[in-house]
Amino acid sequence: MTEIIRLEQVTLWRRTQEEFSYDLKRTIFSILEGKYRKPSKKLVLNQVDFVVNSGERVGIIGANGSGKSTLLKVICGILEPTSGQVRIRGEIAPLIELGAGFDPDLSVKDNIVLYGVMLGFSRSEMKRKISEILEFAELEDYLLSPVKALSSGMMARLGFSIATDIQSDILILDEVLSVGDERFKNKCRVRMEQLWGEDVTILLVSHDLSFIEKSCERAIWLDKGQIIFAGTSSNTIDYYLQAVKNS
Repeated sequence: MTEIIRLEQVTLWRRTQEEFSYDLKRTIFSILEGKYRKPSKKLVLNQVDFVVNSGERVGIIGANGSGKSTLLKVICGILEPTSGQVRIRGEIAPLIELGAGFDPDLSVKDNIVLYGVMLGFSRSEMKRKISEILEFAELEDYLLSPVKALSSGMMARLGFSIATDIQSDILILDEVLSVGDERFKNKCRVRMEQLWGEDVTILLVSHDLSFIEKSCERAIWLDKGQIIFAGTSSNTIDYYLQAVKNS
């Protein structure tokens, strides 16, 4: 199998929420008063190593705040690691955050085309896909509406529909089954099961451990930015649940 994703000693330090909210005026006053101290940073990813081969389905599990979504953002190139290397071969279709990558002022139609163009597809190709994307997302009536008029659930449906309709080498999915009603969640599961049979590499973050075990050959357990265990999905989930039980 062809290696398609490789992370080597990937480490990421990020500013804390306190630093983000520390405005310029407060900084100047604290310096004048001699009370300034450099805001702290948090170690979010700590020397992460793993390899994913073409066509593999890999689940990423762990508690909230363990670094799962951040890891996906590093793989997608949204965040740059502080140190280490990320090597990607192929085009990535990411579905990480609700509305991520959408321009709120553009119409749903234009956002579909824009999303595809950013991934390297032609405008004409994306225009041909508009109808089927809207049909799956159940948003046919919103073709010309600005994206900002959509609810969070509608944006999630639109994002999932686009990401799973266009043919990319790598599909990155973060909690895609956590929004919407049960009927649409089942619809998403069916779509994803169809993708399982194709030569698409999939990284999936989900708290639905049974879905991870059923859908992914391998899983990675991440905790406090470190890989605690990586192996078959069933083994990884067993180790994770045992640790949760004993904590």
